[in-house]
Amino acid sequence: VQLVESGGGLVQAGGSLRLSCVGSGGTFSTYAMSWFRQAPGKEREFVAAITRAGYKTHYTDSVKERFAISRDDAKNTVYLQMNSLKPEDTAVYYCVGRRNGLNLQVRHTEYEYWGQGTQVTVSS
Repeated sequence: VQLVESGGGLVQAGGSLRLSCVGSGGTFSTYAMSWFRQAPGKEREFVAAITRAGYKTHYTDSVKERFAISRDDAKNTVYLQMNSLKPEDTAVYYCVGRRNGLNLQVRHTEYEYWGQGTQVTVSS
């Protein structure tokens, strides 16, 4: 399974970005999908998750009301809409997937598939 992220970049505080992740080589629609991020010198951090078919979503507290995860299984794509961005959102964002599509996990060790990451930089 290959996951390829896009949509990162440089944005001013208060701005928006939409990350996309396209999957190939597997049964994308059956996977739970998530986004993690890692800032320099910090541990990898859970951001958001969505079950197969979008039954449930889950967010870390720091991004609730600002970020939204969604998926389009016809396009094998998961999205992360990020609004009201803050400098502390600066990180490399990773798209990840796990075969148990109905179970949301916040620990990165629970995920089998990882993208290469896309850089998001928020300037103050």
